[in-house]
This record gives sequence, structure tokens and C-alpha cells, in this order.
Amino acid sequence: MNRFGELLLALFSWCCTLLLTATVGILMLFLLRRGLPAFDAALFFGDTPPLAALLLSKPVFDGLFPALFGTLALVLLAIACAVPVGLAAGIYLAEYAAPAPKRLLNLFFDVLAGIPSIVIGLAGFALAIVLHRTFSGRIGHCLLLSALSLAFLVLPYLIRSTQNALEAIDPVTRRTALALGASKLQNILYVLLPNRLADLTGGVILAVGRCAEDTAVIMLTGVVASAGIPNSLLRQYEALPFYIYYISSQYSGPEELQRGFAAALVLLSLCVALFLLAFFIQRRLKERLLYR
Repeated sequence: MNRFGELLLALFSWCCTLLLTATVGILMLFLLRRGLPAFDAALFFGDTPPLAALLLSKPVFDGLFPALFGTLALVLLAIACAVPVGLAAGIYLAEYAAPAPKRLLNLFFDVLAGIPSIVIGLAGFALAIVLHRTFSGRIGHCLLLSALSLAFLVLPYLIRSTQNALEAIDPVTRRTALALGASKLQNILYVLLPNRLADLTGGVILAVGRCAEDTAVIMLTGVVASAGIPNSLLRQYEALPFYIYYISSQYSGPEELQRGFAAALVLLSLCVALFLLAFFIQRRLKERLLYR
């Protein structure tokens, strides 16, 4: 490629980056302009005293606190269910699977990654009906079912990120511990996984964002508009994505719509907080492995 072509490619890349950055910036400014005026204690706790709400001694009927609590519980529970299975499946595909089963499983997980979330939501909805009939109404649409459905939704991302991260390790690093007498399991746990910790954390972060924003799955498996804080995993709950959807589709005035924009800012802030927590955990794990 001649120099003119290189300059043209660089200019195109720079323009695309600038366009993307400007679009995100404009979106953020729009959300801040529409949502910030609604930020106050009443937005989160309504008429309930904040301390009483935080201590769970009084319910919150007209605030975002139950939805914020439900979203956080939903994301953490879904990630807790998905990460061990996703890591184990990714390790199996990268380190243990024979060529024929590996090709078949790769195809299966690629198809699974392309399934729309509404289909997984319908599957969770059907399972909730079966459980409701089987256990005489004691189990149905609930927080646990939503978390399991979301875990199933994000499994392909975790599996693929783990598999690709392990397969990208250079042969020298892969064989050094084995040559020194380490077992294959020790090599995976103490050499391969720590070596690709950043890539593995990236897959978890992607899964966190996917869990926090999805509406179709939770709408069909347990979320409602005014459930309060659930006292059990088998209870219905509130969540910020559904609250935003509900407000934006049925708002009765500009003030209520403004609360929807504020809820979007709260959801965005929650995602950023979870991402920062993931980066902090990643850094601590790196330090611990470095000084071990």
C-alpha cells in the first residue's frame, strides 16, 4: 500500500474514532441534562426515610431503591452461576477436548450466542409455568429463575473468552511448567489462567454488562413494577431495566419521564461501579500471583 493509501486509512480510522467518541459524549450529555434534575433522596427512597429503607425496616413504594437492590442482586447471582460453568467449559474446550467434539461444541456455542434474548426469556417463562404447576404454586416466576436465565444467556461469552484466551498463550509458556514436572491441572491453575487473567476478566465484564441491561429475559421470568425488596430467591423483584422500559412506555407527564432518564443514569452508574469492582479484583489477583 502506497503512502497516500496509508494516510487515507489513518484519516478514516481517526474519523470513525472521533465519530464514536462524539456519539457517546452526546448521549451522556443528553442523559445528564434530562436526568440530573431528578436526582435527590426522593428519587431513591420516595417518602420513606433513607436510613429506614437502607436498614430494610420500612418498604419503599415510590423510589428506585428496590429496583437498584434487585438489579444488583440479579447481576451478582447470575454472574455467580455463570462464571464457574463458563470458565470450566472454556478450559475443557481449550485444553482437554478432542478435535471432533471441539468442533461440534464450538458450533453449538456459536449458535447459542446468536439466540435472541427473548427466546431464552420464553424458555424461562415456560419453565416457570412447569415449576408452578409441579410444586403447587410454591415456585414460579422469581429472582432465581431470572438469574439462571441470564446466566444461560451470557455463558457463550464467558466460554469463548476463556477458550480464546487460553489458546492464545504461546507454546513456550504453555510447556515450561510441564517440563519442570507440573501436572496439567497445576499448569492450568498456576500458569495459564494467571497469564491470561486480563482477558478472562474482560469476558466477565462483558457478561456483567449483558446481565445488567437485558429486559426481555427478566420481564418474562420474574420482574414486576412494584414488588419491593424480595425476601427470598423465590420471590418476584424489581429491576432498573424494566423500570426504565415501564416508565418510557407509560409515563403520564414530563416529571415521570425525567425519573426514567434518572433511572438510566443510575443503571449506567451501577454498571460502571461493577466494572471498577471487576478491575479492582483483577489487579488484586495479579498482585497476589506476582508476589506468591
